[in-house]
Amino acid sequence: MKHTELLRSVKFFLFSISAGAVELAAFSLLNELTEWSYWPCYLIALTLSVLWNFTLNRRYTFRSAGSVPKAMAQVFGFYCVFTPLSTWLGGYLADTVGWNEYLVTGLNMAANFVLEFLFERFVVFRDTLDTNGAGERDAGEQ
Repeated sequence: MKHTELLRSVKFFLFSISAGAVELAAFSLLNELTEWSYWPCYLIALTLSVLWNFTLNRRYTFRSAGSVPKAMAQVFGFYCVFTPLSTWLGGYLADTVGWNEYLVTGLNMAANFVLEFLFERFVVFRDTLDTNGAGERDAGEQ
């Protein structure tokens, strides 16, 4: 059991790194190639990384065969809270206080990583962990 959760945490971390790369690439392109303020660059980049991360983690980390629309709606609910708060705080720190946009984005990404893992593990996929084909095969081998 402990081994399974450790492996799940490592997978989530690695997929989150890839989502972070997606977010940073999108943010950098928008930040450097447009005259937009912090928040639209961040919001677009965050949306792209969330879609990437959800898709990979649902399939490979949580191995869920549960309802995709239900899981997406729950994650959407999480981001209905996280996104406005992080966008507002990030915009305030970058545009008003003068913090570096990349530092602010990095802080938002770290908070997102921890909070999203906890939310997906203990809320979204709580009842459907390891129910897809790969998860069921591994459970049968133990």
